[in-house]
Amino acid sequence: MIQIRSTRWRAAAVTMAGALAMTACSAPAAQQPAPTTSPAAAPAAASGPAPQENSAQGDIPDNQQYVAYALPSGHSRLNVPEGWARTDLPGGNGATFTDKLNTIRIEVRPARAAPTVTTVLADVAAQNRTAAGFAGLAVSTVTRSAAAVVLARYQVNSPVDPVTNRYVKDDVERYEFFRAGSLALITLITLSAPHGSDNVDPWRRVTESFRWR
Repeated sequence: MIQIRSTRWRAAAVTMAGALAMTACSAPAAQQPAPTTSPAAAPAAASGPAPQENSAQGDIPDNQQYVAYALPSGHSRLNVPEGWARTDLPGGNGATFTDKLNTIRIEVRPARAAPTVTTVLADVAAQNRTAAGFAGLAVSTVTRSAAAVVLARYQVNSPVDPVTNRYVKDDVERYEFFRAGSLALITLITLSAPHGSDNVDPWRRVTESFRWR
């Protein structure tokens, strides 16, 4: 009798262990939290100065035609490239002519005395003190058909193009013609083109054509 009871207890224990194992296998797995992801940070907006345009070309063609232009004040005239866009300055004191990246600006103004290398050097330096890229200022006296004239050469950045957000480095030549008399006048002819442009002949043609009236 003792052996029979012991056998029954073993069978019951085995049965109970099997039930517990089946219960454990059928229990749902613990829910694991879903992995979280954070959105990638947006790239920082580009900032800084506008880039320089490296492919600028400003050579004026050899076959360019020229036409006479008289200042509205009637004090002087010169020849300018035909077909260039013209914008008159306020007060009828001159005009600007532009084509692509080239510009010619003519302006007449009263003068107290004839310009000199010293006065032009100081004047151009003061006017361009805050101009981007201003460099290489050199002033000298040269001869043109009208008379001796003071010439300032320098470099400066052009205005930034609103479409391409780029600028070019300009070579600038500024000529100051002076006329004495009851009404002393200075006519400024400022020529600018992309750095490295070969406009020696066109610029000389324009400045040689200048005449007082």
